[in-house]
Amino acid sequence: MTKTHTRLSTGAKIGVGALGVVQVAFAFLAFWDLAFRDADEVRGPKQAWIPAILVNWIGPLAYFSVGIRHRR
Repeated sequence: MTKTHTRLSTGAKIGVGALGVVQVAFAFLAFWDLAFRDADEVRGPKQAWIPAILVNWIGPLAYFSVGIRHRR
């Protein structure tokens, strides 16, 4: 049995690192918004959004697109 290792180029490592930073920043912004937004402006209980936001990309996207009540 042989092990094969995939080595990333320097550009690929930078790209993966940049995506990681963007993902963490996106989650941070969702948590920040959740912390400072009134409970009546959030769909569902605020406590329920905490674990949801932790789901990579999908959680913060769901919070910003569905979780916030937009006034018209």
